[in-house]
Amino acid sequence: MSIYPDRAAMEAGKTLLIDKPLQWTSFDVVAKIRNTSKVKKIGHAGTLDPLATGLLILCTGKATKSIADLQVQDKIYTLTFCLGAITASYDAEMPPTNFIDPSYIQPQQVALAMQSFWGLQQQIPPAFSAIKKNGKPAYLAARKGIDIKLEPREIRIDTFELMHWESPQEVHAKVVCSKGTYIRSLVHDLGQLLGCGAYLTGLRRTHIGEYSVENAFNLEDFILSLRSENNPEQIQDNSFNIL
Repeated sequence: MSIYPDRAAMEAGKTLLIDKPLQWTSFDVVAKIRNTSKVKKIGHAGTLDPLATGLLILCTGKATKSIADLQVQDKIYTLTFCLGAITASYDAEMPPTNFIDPSYIQPQQVALAMQSFWGLQQQIPPAFSAIKKNGKPAYLAARKGIDIKLEPREIRIDTFELMHWESPQEVHAKVVCSKGTYIRSLVHDLGQLLGCGAYLTGLRRTHIGEYSVENAFNLEDFILSLRSENNPEQIQDNSFNIL
């Protein structure tokens, strides 16, 4: 039986698995849980973009000491992307441009191109990212139209594979990768290799190391459980988990 944590348990130290909703930042999730629970010491182990959903690990109390170890764990993502255009953000945050008819692209070409990204490599992060440039997040300048040059970083791609082909406008894939990998950049680089452009339209993180989103709390229900701490009979206990 799954049990929601109470404030005392969170103060002492818990590792929480949260299924981050669309449009929420990772900081939004931390702030909402901190403000609702009144637990001051809470942090997350690995940022998810607002347009991404899925597994976000939060640590409270003494468990925050394990954040650094959790951050370096490999990640697994499922994603969808569109061929035949690019965006400034490499995802659906910005409007697509540079349209090219991608009808000549075949699934076999995409699958083969994906394999060329396997292994260690240098990846340039997207300008629309939280990476600090001159002391400020790069996306602040990028949204003003200022050209941002970020340094490449070493990453590792264990798997980048085609899962389902709807059409060139809707390609489904899976990525297993190291810490620091930007899936948006990976999709953009794939589009450049194919010669037609590509941008990310959907992203979900399913695993961080041994932890799975299948065991994560729905955020809305988790918040309701914190608000209902004094009324435990109102809490459903058959859908969510805490480590």
